[in-house]
Amino acid sequence: MSPSQSENTKRIAKNTLMLYGRMLIGMLVSLYTSRVVLQALGVEDYGIYNVVGGVVAMFSMISSSLSSSVSRFLTFELGRGDLDALKRVFSTSLTIHVALAVIIVVLTETIGLWFLNTRMTIPAERLYAANWVFHASVFTFVVSLLSVPFSASIVSHEKMSAFAYIGILDIFLRLLIVLFIAYSSLMFDRLIVYALLLTCVVCIMQMIYWAYCKRHFVECRFKLNFDKSYWKSMSSFAGWNFIGASSAILRDQGGNIAINIFCGPAVNAARGIACQVNSAINGFVGNFMVALNPQITKSYASKNYEYMMTLIYKSARFSFYILLLLSLPVIINANYILGLWLKTVPDHTGFFLVLVLIFAMSEAISNPLVTTMLATGKIRNYQLVVGGLQMLNLPISYILLKYGFIPEVVFIVAICLSHCCLFARLYMLRRMIGLSARKYIKKVYLNVWIVALVSSILPCIFSWYMDESFITFILSCIVSIITTGLSISYVGCNNVERHFILVSLRNRVICHFK
Repeated sequence: MSPSQSENTKRIAKNTLMLYGRMLIGMLVSLYTSRVVLQALGVEDYGIYNVVGGVVAMFSMISSSLSSSVSRFLTFELGRGDLDALKRVFSTSLTIHVALAVIIVVLTETIGLWFLNTRMTIPAERLYAANWVFHASVFTFVVSLLSVPFSASIVSHEKMSAFAYIGILDIFLRLLIVLFIAYSSLMFDRLIVYALLLTCVVCIMQMIYWAYCKRHFVECRFKLNFDKSYWKSMSSFAGWNFIGASSAILRDQGGNIAINIFCGPAVNAARGIACQVNSAINGFVGNFMVALNPQITKSYASKNYEYMMTLIYKSARFSFYILLLLSLPVIINANYILGLWLKTVPDHTGFFLVLVLIFAMSEAISNPLVTTMLATGKIRNYQLVVGGLQMLNLPISYILLKYGFIPEVVFIVAICLSHCCLFARLYMLRRMIGLSARKYIKKVYLNVWIVALVSSILPCIFSWYMDESFITFILSCIVSIITTGLSISYVGCNNVERHFILVSLRNRVICHFK
């Protein structure tokens, strides 16, 4: 490994640790607040908040595509070391976002508001509160949209310590809101006040992001800029990436709305709780990829393709391993954990939780491929194929729900199409960058699922033959962690990787006892 690659590896490790610290705090607070919010709002209002926010998220597909575009262009120019180009990219992107914010407000406050009041299943007496939540969510989304270039700058510069500290502040402000909603003796509509207070927190956090970027990054100085070359390239990139971003939003939020139409807000609450747990667990992998993504893009920009390929294979496998290590105990003990965690567990929550974690593991091995695709900038054909496949989630789920299938079918469809999208990505990237699909399937896809199968055999047998109790739950978690760790080490890793892991663990133990 060259000195520069060694330095990059250390930077990835440091950034990952910073983000994991933030994630650990966030996970603990999130799991606690989810329980408190469910009790404070009730199942029906919790479901309304979950699905109404989903209506606004339908419009965030444009924001998602532009966010990826900004991050890619900023990171690419950082990899090239062109400061003048970096300034033009930032100013052009911010100009685009200001114009886009105006368009989004018009669309959401007309089409979105009509859909909320005429097509969604919301009790008449709570429609007024739902409208307040909707308007608050629109305002929150617009503020977040204008902050995309600033947060993208922090990630592109790999300043994950700032990202982590600001995130921790955000977590504790949200915790204060939840405690106020749950324990305040004042008389007010808890759903409306909850939505408005969350909007205030988002505004505060975005102002902190703006202030930090203006102080630390020279390119984060807004000048009304309409650079034709960057406007064309960024708009083209974002336009094609729009297909992929919109398909993901339609899959997640579209499925949530379909559940609301056919099953009602109580089932939305069950799905929302399952997704909350998944978000807490999956955040560990997300933080790993946030720390790694700039290195993949910079490696491509500097034409260091060998190192880029190494990052792709290892990040895909270890993303899955991290998620498996955390998810397996939850999957095996889903119903017991939910009963222990929540006083009131909505129907379908346990099965939702199992399926959403399996879906997250399916997506984990595709994330590095998505980052690599974005790094190339040549995404038209890729997005047409993969985005087109993902868009099938909503119509298939809608039809199956209409014909009486269980609500969980939405996630079952998503899991099946996730695997189809993975193979489509491999086929497209083989043509785009020469990625070997056969090698990826052998070294990543088959590897991780064999590890998952071997890891789950003993914990499943243990849980099936033991009575449900707290002692059984603890023992099951211990067995899951041990078998997963051994499976990762001796089935998933080669000799070099296994030696590195064992030496690292041994050194940490020695340092701890010195």
